[in-house]
Formats: sequence, C-alpha cells, structure tokens
Amino acid sequence: MIRALEISFTDWNLLRPPKGVGFENYRRLVADENFWHSLRVTGLYVLYNIPIQTVLGLLLAVLMDRVVRALWLRAVVILPYLLSSIVAGMIFVWLTNPQLGYVNAFIQWLGFEKQPFFGSPDQALASVAAVNIWKHMGLTALLFYAGLQSIPRSLYEAASIDGSSEWHTFWHITLPLLRPVMAFVLVTSVIGSFQVYDMIAVTTGGGPVDATRVIVWYISENAFNFLRMGYASAMSVVLFLILIAFTLVQMRLLRANQSDLG
Repeated sequence: MIRALEISFTDWNLLRPPKGVGFENYRRLVADENFWHSLRVTGLYVLYNIPIQTVLGLLLAVLMDRVVRALWLRAVVILPYLLSSIVAGMIFVWLTNPQLGYVNAFIQWLGFEKQPFFGSPDQALASVAAVNIWKHMGLTALLFYAGLQSIPRSLYEAASIDGSSEWHTFWHITLPLLRPVMAFVLVTSVIGSFQVYDMIAVTTGGGPVDATRVIVWYISENAFNFLRMGYASAMSVVLFLILIAFTLVQMRLLRANQSDLG
C-alpha cells in the first residue's frame, strides 16, 4: 500500500521512469465520471450482495442448529465455496445461456419469456451478485453455525421455562450473542464485495454498457490496458480508504470487540 501511495503521485506507464506529478492524479480522479460510475456500480453490487447473503446464511445456520445437525449437510453447504469464482461464473453463464441453458428452458416451461441475465444492462449486476451469493452463502452459514454453538444452552432452557416464543428467543438471545460473528461476516463480506473482479471477468467483462464496471475492474483497465499506473494507484488508495472507513463504521456500530456472554 505504501508503494501504491508513492506511485499515485507519479505519471508512470511502465515503459519509462515515473515522473512526479503531485496531486494531479487525485484532481483528475475527482473529475472522472467513469470513476464515480464504477463506485456507484460497486456500491449497488454490495447492496445486492450483502443483505441477502447474510440473511440466507443466518437462516441456514439456524436450520442446521435447530433442525438438522448432520455433518453431511455442513459438507454440502460449503461445496459452492470450494469452487473458484471463475468456475462458478462459467457454470452460471452456461446455465443461463438464452439458447442452451437449463434456467431459460425452465423459465419457458413455466410459460415466461427467456431472460438475458448477464447480457442485459438491467439484469447483469444482479446476476453476478446472485452467483456470488450462491458461492459464499455456505461459508457464511458455517460461520454463524459456529457462533450458535458457542451460545450456552442453559439460556435457551431458561427462556423456554419462562414461556418465550421461538421468535422472541431468537431476537433477544440468539441475535445479540451472535454480534461478534455478525461483525466478522459483514466486514469480510463487504471488503470481498468491493474487490470483486474475477467473477466480472468471466461473466460480463464489465458490460453490457458498463453495467458491471466495478471499481477494481476500472482500476485494472487503467493499469494494464492504458498503462496509467499512477492514476490506477491513486484509485487504489482511495478504495483502500473507503474500505477502512466502512470497516471502522461497521465495527463501531456492531461493537465487534465486545461480547454479551460476559
């Protein structure tokens, strides 16, 4: 990061020595509409991704804890995470292919029209987020499941004796005691979502019509397509500061360093 900060104050195209330009890359960045567009796309991707992944992961963890504790189920839910993002992306590109994919065949069987998914500016970003949710939901569920195992069963027994409902017990006992795990899941998920690249490379290539041109993709374009290493480094520094800010806010709001277990 220190090296990136140093390069961000230079004009460097890899072919000749870096030339100092002061804050010029940062001034240029402020006026770059593509930079702000890529940030908006990334923010929208995070909004698609994080709430659904967290809620589904928590729901799956509760089901594994209260209904089925079989080891084989935990092995099954983690399987998508073991796939690389490239393989997961290729599988879904094939499944959603308008001509050959099983997803569109099923949609047609239900009586609806075929959907373009990754080929539509309106659906591409949500489609990429759906693949990411499918891939990471199992890991999220296992993290929550591990957190659930650390909650003393005596608390649930006391709540049951007091006549507490399942929802009341979950809301007032389970969820507060899962707060440290929740903080870890949210911090790592948000950082990972801001850095999405390989899934974009396989499924959409930043298109269509820049609909999935996330910030890391734009940084990569400037660094390796246009050889603007100084400018790309300036964007990397800004992205780093954004992630630091998000992490501090999340840890502060969730009081990640405190436990209610006493």
